[in-house]
Amino acid sequence: MILLNFSHPLTAEHRAAIENLAHNPLEQVIELPVHFDQQQAFLPQLQALIARVELSPQAWQTAAILVNLPSYNYISALLLAELHGRMGYFPPVIRMKPVENALPPRFEVAEIINLQAIRDAARKERF
Repeated sequence: MILLNFSHPLTAEHRAAIENLAHNPLEQVIELPVHFDQQQAFLPQLQALIARVELSPQAWQTAAILVNLPSYNYISALLLAELHGRMGYFPPVIRMKPVENALPPRFEVAEIINLQAIRDAARKERF
Protein backbone atom coordinates (compact mmCIF):
# COMPACT_ATOMS: atom_id res chain seq x y z
CA MET A 1 0.00 0.00 0.00
CA ILE A 2 1.19 3.54 -0.79
CA LEU A 3 0.53 6.27 1.74
CA LEU A 4 0.44 9.85 0.48
CA ASN A 5 1.09 11.97 3.57
CA PHE A 6 0.02 15.59 3.13
CA SER A 7 0.19 16.28 6.85
CA HIS A 8 2.63 16.08 9.76
CA PRO A 9 5.27 13.34 9.76
CA LEU A 10 4.05 9.95 10.96
CA THR A 11 5.74 7.99 13.73
CA ALA A 12 6.49 4.28 13.68
CA GLU A 13 3.50 3.89 16.04
CA HIS A 14 1.24 5.69 13.54
CA ARG A 15 2.47 3.50 10.70
CA ALA A 16 1.87 0.31 12.69
CA ALA A 17 -1.67 1.46 13.56
CA ILE A 18 -2.38 2.25 9.90
CA GLU A 19 -1.15 -1.17 8.78
CA ASN A 20 -3.27 -2.83 11.46
CA LEU A 21 -6.43 -0.93 10.46
CA ALA A 22 -5.84 -1.39 6.73
CA HIS A 23 -4.84 -5.06 7.06
CA ASN A 24 -2.11 -4.20 4.58
CA PRO A 25 1.59 -3.32 4.87
CA LEU A 26 2.80 0.16 3.99
CA GLU A 27 5.18 -0.45 1.11
CA GLN A 28 5.85 3.23 0.47
CA VAL A 29 5.20 6.48 2.32
CA ILE A 30 5.44 9.61 0.19
CA GLU A 31 5.86 12.71 2.32
CA LEU A 32 4.28 15.79 0.72
CA PRO A 33 4.33 18.67 3.20
CA VAL A 34 1.72 21.30 2.33
CA HIS A 35 2.64 24.98 2.59
CA PHE A 36 0.49 27.09 0.27
CA ASP A 37 0.85 30.83 -0.31
CA GLN A 38 -2.46 32.37 0.76
CA GLN A 39 -1.95 35.25 -1.68
CA GLN A 40 -1.81 32.94 -4.70
CA ALA A 41 -4.42 30.70 -6.33
CA PHE A 42 -4.49 27.27 -4.71
CA LEU A 43 -5.07 25.13 -7.84
CA PRO A 44 -1.66 25.79 -9.45
CA GLN A 45 0.01 25.17 -6.09
CA LEU A 46 -1.87 21.89 -5.73
CA GLN A 47 -0.91 20.85 -9.25
CA ALA A 48 2.76 21.54 -8.46
CA LEU A 49 2.45 19.49 -5.27
CA ILE A 50 0.84 16.53 -7.06
CA ALA A 51 3.48 16.69 -9.80
CA ARG A 52 6.00 15.66 -7.11
CA VAL A 53 4.24 12.28 -6.79
CA GLU A 54 6.07 9.98 -9.16
CA LEU A 55 3.26 7.60 -10.04
CA SER A 56 2.34 6.58 -13.57
CA PRO A 57 -1.25 6.96 -14.79
CA GLN A 58 -1.56 3.18 -14.44
CA ALA A 59 -0.29 3.26 -10.85
CA TRP A 60 -2.74 6.04 -9.94
CA GLN A 61 -5.56 3.78 -11.12
CA THR A 62 -4.36 0.41 -9.83
CA ALA A 63 -2.17 0.88 -6.76
CA ALA A 64 -3.59 0.63 -3.25
CA ILE A 65 -3.35 4.28 -2.19
CA LEU A 66 -4.20 5.69 1.22
CA VAL A 67 -4.17 9.43 1.99
CA ASN A 68 -3.40 11.49 5.07
CA LEU A 69 -5.10 14.77 4.17
CA PRO A 70 -3.77 18.24 4.94
CA SER A 71 -5.62 19.96 7.75
CA TYR A 72 -6.64 23.03 5.74
CA ASN A 73 -10.12 22.32 4.38
CA TYR A 74 -9.83 24.18 1.05
CA ILE A 75 -6.65 22.34 0.14
CA SER A 76 -8.19 19.01 1.17
CA ALA A 77 -11.23 19.65 -1.02
CA LEU A 78 -9.06 20.46 -4.03
CA LEU A 79 -6.83 17.48 -3.33
CA LEU A 80 -9.75 15.05 -3.18
CA ALA A 81 -11.11 16.35 -6.49
CA GLU A 82 -7.66 15.96 -8.09
CA LEU A 83 -7.15 12.47 -6.68
CA HIS A 84 -10.60 11.32 -7.78
CA GLY A 85 -9.82 12.51 -11.29
CA ARG A 86 -6.54 10.60 -11.38
CA MET A 87 -7.72 7.47 -9.57
CA GLY A 88 -11.32 7.18 -10.74
CA TYR A 89 -12.61 6.90 -7.16
CA PHE A 90 -12.22 8.60 -3.79
CA PRO A 91 -9.25 7.26 -1.84
CA PRO A 92 -9.53 6.06 1.74
CA VAL A 93 -8.26 8.65 4.22
CA ILE A 94 -6.74 8.52 7.68
CA ARG A 95 -8.44 10.30 10.57
CA MET A 96 -6.14 11.36 13.36
CA LYS A 97 -7.34 12.37 16.82
CA PRO A 98 -5.64 14.06 19.77
CA VAL A 99 -4.40 11.82 22.55
CA GLU A 100 -6.37 12.86 25.61
CA ASN A 101 -4.34 14.68 28.29
CA ALA A 102 -1.07 14.17 26.40
CA LEU A 103 1.74 16.58 27.19
CA PRO A 104 3.08 17.70 24.85
CA PRO A 105 0.04 17.41 22.58
CA ARG A 106 0.19 14.47 20.17
CA PHE A 107 -2.10 12.60 17.84
CA GLU A 108 -2.96 8.98 17.19
CA VAL A 109 -4.60 7.16 14.30
CA ALA A 110 -8.34 6.97 14.97
CA GLU A 111 -9.66 5.25 11.86
CA ILE A 112 -9.44 4.83 8.11
CA ILE A 113 -12.45 6.34 6.37
CA ASN A 114 -13.60 4.71 3.13
CA LEU A 115 -14.74 7.79 1.19
CA GLN A 116 -15.77 5.79 -1.87
CA ALA A 117 -18.11 3.62 0.20
CA ILE A 118 -19.66 6.76 1.67
CA ARG A 119 -20.08 8.24 -1.81
CA ASP A 120 -21.63 5.03 -3.14
CA ALA A 121 -24.10 4.84 -0.24
CA ALA A 122 -25.06 8.49 -0.64
CA ARG A 123 -25.63 7.97 -4.37
CA LYS A 124 -28.45 5.55 -3.52
CA GLU A 125 -30.25 8.39 -1.78
CA ARG A 126 -30.60 10.28 -5.08
CA PHE A 127 -33.51 8.10 -6.17
